[in-house]
Amino acid sequence: MDYLKAFIVGGLICAVGQILIDKTKLTPARILVTFVVVGVFLQLIKIYQPLVDFAGAGATVPLTGFGYNLCKGVEKAVSEKGFLGIFTGGLTAASGGIAAALVFGFLVSIIFRSKSKK
Repeated sequence: MDYLKAFIVGGLICAVGQILIDKTKLTPARILVTFVVVGVFLQLIKIYQPLVDFAGAGATVPLTGFGYNLCKGVEKAVSEKGFLGIFTGGLTAASGGIAAALVFGFLVSIIFRSKSKK
């Protein structure tokens, strides 16, 4: 049942992204930034945590989950370190995902060489 919940919630988030791509003139980059900001906003008003509790990876893997993770990290760091936590909390909370993206991106770039189309 957990897999079904994750699939439905993650699929709905992705469907919203696809609809925005198809029906608006927003660039993909702006849509991605919008998803991160929406994740932060929903966590600020305490709506995203219940969604994460319900759907698990279906809510944390999409980009809204990245915004949620940044906001949650800032909240924790501010409560522990005060004002300095605003600057360090988000990066500390997301550092594992960012490091994994860099490492795997580097490994893929070593394995697959790009070729020019001629």
